[in-house]
Amino acid sequence: MTLSLVAFTACDLEEELISDLTKPYVAAAGGGGGAQYSSGATDGSAQRASDNLGGAFGTLRSSGSGGHGSYWSMQSVSTDEMLVGVKGGDWYDGGIWVVTHRHTVSSAHGPNSGMWSGQYNAINEINNVLAGSITANETAQLRVLRALFYMRLADLYGGVKIVTAAGQDPAQSTRKQVFEFAESEILAALGTTAAAVLSGSIDLSGSDLNTNPQKYRINQYAAMGILSRLYLNAKVWTSANTAGTDGTARWTEAANAADWVITNGPYVLVDDSYSVANLAARPDSSGLNDPATLSGVLTIGAPNNQDNPEIIFSIDYDQATGKGGMPFAQMSLHQPSQNTFNLASQPWNGYQTMEDMYKKYEAGDKRLGWFLTGSQKSSAGKQLVDWAYDDKADDAVAASGWPASDFGKPDLVYTPYVNELEPDSWRQTGARMYKFSYKQFQQNDMDNDMPIIRLAEMYFNRAEGRSMAAGDWSLGLADVNAVRSRAGVANLATLDAAKFADESGKEFIFESHRRTNLVRWGKFTEAWWEKTGAKGGSVGDDNKNLFPIPLSQIQAANGSLTQNPGY
Repeated sequence: MTLSLVAFTACDLEEELISDLTKPYVAAAGGGGGAQYSSGATDGSAQRASDNLGGAFGTLRSSGSGGHGSYWSMQSVSTDEMLVGVKGGDWYDGGIWVVTHRHTVSSAHGPNSGMWSGQYNAINEINNVLAGSITANETAQLRVLRALFYMRLADLYGGVKIVTAAGQDPAQSTRKQVFEFAESEILAALGTTAAAVLSGSIDLSGSDLNTNPQKYRINQYAAMGILSRLYLNAKVWTSANTAGTDGTARWTEAANAADWVITNGPYVLVDDSYSVANLAARPDSSGLNDPATLSGVLTIGAPNNQDNPEIIFSIDYDQATGKGGMPFAQMSLHQPSQNTFNLASQPWNGYQTMEDMYKKYEAGDKRLGWFLTGSQKSSAGKQLVDWAYDDKADDAVAASGWPASDFGKPDLVYTPYVNELEPDSWRQTGARMYKFSYKQFQQNDMDNDMPIIRLAEMYFNRAEGRSMAAGDWSLGLADVNAVRSRAGVANLATLDAAKFADESGKEFIFESHRRTNLVRWGKFTEAWWEKTGAKGGSVGDDNKNLFPIPLSQIQAANGSLTQNPGY
């Protein structure tokens, strides 16, 4: 897997510049607010537990949850939110990201194989810890964590083998059986029943899980949030067909589980009353006057988001203690942007935001701060220059709809417009990821924690569950507006399925929700930019709602794994 991941990193990189910083960077008085950018600001020490579960929960990182070449990439690039444009000689990588975008992945696809292995490696580690001497609480946490990985496998591949102990080689289960296994494990850990969740009479007094608000472990609220997600996808994950149309819906259970978290948990939707130091702030001598603090939605993915009161369960990333695996700055930024954030090495200029997704955000939406667009300046306030500038961009001005000033000059200007997926995706095009924002002098691996369950998802799950159960989208309007309101945009007057899909896409961009949601809504196989037309792509094929089981796994199984339809 290590060799494969190295192969996926496609860039003609310049000489790597290693920081020789030996003490914390302190911003100059003024714009940076004098914030001290030390490891203590981001280490998440208050969230860590002294237990036997560090290795098991560490598999959330090693399984590719927040990085390049595995789970996060496949969940994102296969949707209408992200692309990896082929930029001349960079990022072709044997076409792996082109076929991911166009839904023409084969069973020999490298990132898909890595994604499968990552989830099963995690399950094997969890099984090993479960076989040891651990407490009832630790056992309950690991049963939920293992269920989460099986939810991923059911979502990605459908029917798989359910392995619960080392050395097992069981028969392949159906997708419905994987769903039922995950459900039973979570309910057992919570000490409740499906009937109680359906009725809303949830009593967790007998649960081995606690209510300690440690975000790197699973408490009752995190487990109930995961259960809500499971039930939200029940119709698809219990279906015998790849269209997901003949399964059993569990909308009421999804809504009730989410409502329990909202009603009983200590979490809040963060608004501008909550703030953290802005660790990206540049010295005030630049004249850029970067704000000293970040507030509201901009704190959710910040490098110091470890104590964010909206996050219920998250993955611990921390460069100082070797908890790596999130190189978003490297994955997304163009090479000159190294000088904006004084990054330890040059970025790779790969991942770009789909233009149509970016355009869904309204003017004044505070979540636009989750992207980098426009003219880019160095940490000293100097205009950055794209040394790979291509003046062919002039030809696109009339058709793009974006300002002419965004094109036709060597200045580094990120424009939401993207000219094409391949073979010459212009190097400045595409809004760049900044939801998980960057800090000054950061290493390749970032400190930002990745939320797995946060309160906003519970509002959306309750909205969708109630609306779908009753066939009335107005029942979800208040919950959707609560999330919109804290982003600074006006309330919607009405809600329907299309508006809900757009609102969900905007709120959970870059958090690996989109593919799962599009499949549930029957939209994953629809056409979108550069997915169909003269250059090919798969549209309307419900089989593509699942990825292929990797060829290497089929071969190693000696007939005990059946390939998914259409591969």
